Amino acid sequence: MSYLLPTLTRKKEVDTIIRDTIDKVLVLRFGRADDAVCLQLDDILAKTAREVSKFATVALVDVDSDDVQVYVKYFDITLIPSTIFFFNAHHMKMDSGTADHTKWVGAFHEKQDFIDVVEAIFRGAMKGKLIVNCPLPPERIPKYQLLYKDV
Repeated sequence: MSYLLPTLTRKKEVDTIIRDTIDKVLVLRFGRADDAVCLQLDDILAKTAREVSKFATVALVDVDSDDVQVYVKYFDITLIPSTIFFFNAHHMKMDSGTADHTKWVGAFHEKQDFIDVVEAIFRGAMKGKLIVNCPLPPERIPKYQLLYKDV
């Protein structure tokens, strides 16, 4: 399904889409095109891209590309897929009850879950917030264990 969404493989492409997406939520999925969980998430993203097109733009970022490693390191992408949200070039964070508010790790369970999250981020961003509460119930939020290196 990744062929239905724009795939960014260069730092300049990522910079441009972050800078040029105005008054919309930018959804960047960091992952691999051949990973099973990424494919599941890509399916949900592709099916909902048209439904959220009035308030969101969706793009995929290939973590294996050497040119985007600066973003992989900056956002600490250790687990894939990781989804990061922006609004008017500002990194939007979401309190989903996990230890990491900077990104969504894992796939969404349903299309409606993704739509609800993007809509909550959009509404919060329009009010000037940089962090929003997750609208999903805790049982629909993927759980994972954070591993800190060199701590």
